[in-house]
Amino acid sequence: MASQDVLLKVENLTTSFKTDEDQITVLDDISFNLLHGESLGIVGESGCGKSVTALSIMRLLPKPAGQVEKGFITYKGDDILTLTTKQMHTIRGKKIAMIFQEPMTALNPVHRIGKQLGEIYQIHFPDMSEEDSRTAQIDILNKVGIPAPEKRLREYPHQLSGGMRQRVMIAMALSCKPDILIADEPTTALDVTTQNQILNLMRELQREIKMSIIFITHDLGVIAEMCDRVLVMYAGKIVEQASVNELFASPRHPYTKGLLDSIPRLDTPSKSRLEVIEGLVPNLKNIPKGCRFRTRCDFEIEQCGVTDPVVEAISEDSSRTVACIRWKELSK
Repeated sequence: MASQDVLLKVENLTTSFKTDEDQITVLDDISFNLLHGESLGIVGESGCGKSVTALSIMRLLPKPAGQVEKGFITYKGDDILTLTTKQMHTIRGKKIAMIFQEPMTALNPVHRIGKQLGEIYQIHFPDMSEEDSRTAQIDILNKVGIPAPEKRLREYPHQLSGGMRQRVMIAMALSCKPDILIADEPTTALDVTTQNQILNLMRELQREIKMSIIFITHDLGVIAEMCDRVLVMYAGKIVEQASVNELFASPRHPYTKGLLDSIPRLDTPSKSRLEVIEGLVPNLKNIPKGCRFRTRCDFEIEQCGVTDPVVEAISEDSSRTVACIRWKELSK
């Protein structure tokens, strides 16, 4: 992997949240790269740290509870974590943008769509005239497939459907043509038809402005359709990293295998019981010793409760990694 291809580099990132009783580590020493023009998927159950990864990159962790304890997040050679608030404002939204999980809570309910879109241009293009700003707003709403954009600019979020609100969120994220788009569950709660339209739209816009995308989702179908590479997260750690084709063809971590086995298939006999991963993601206040997945793993041995598995490169170019002491046995 050539260094000039890397747009965003996350190294040994550890993020924690302070509670009334304790300091809880939510991300534990995670590392990955995002390449120019690449679609990178982050997958895992709720509570695995996917969204906290995105908020850490955007420097939007809730304060004062959330904080990055150590590590580096490097964008085009600059460590985002060391930038001043003013410097970060020039990057957030303009260079690295994010689509939040629930547009109804991300959009301000008391302001019209036009005002919320217009603020983006005011912040990042202060010399733009009001007329040019309005033209740009109409253009971007057209681009994301919103009919009658002039009318939508005068409407409030509650007057739009769920799919329409999600398109507005995409329009806001893409209005500055960012280098990186972070999409946190961008199709949650949308019907299948609208979901497909949103994913097709994001794919077309990615090709048009040549941006990189980080897809955060629990839906492996979306990962298969949209991504080039995948990170599998469990309880705040990356347990496997691979290309989409490698991951679906030959998962190396028991957790990845469990996720793939739980997907309903067309050849599954009618009324047969779906595969599940028994148990729950461990409480981050009480992480089990050794491998974090061992309490739910069918392949656990005694050593799993003693040794915390390290992330091991298992391909010649180090692009494929796994954190499991038994991965060689399980891949036979």
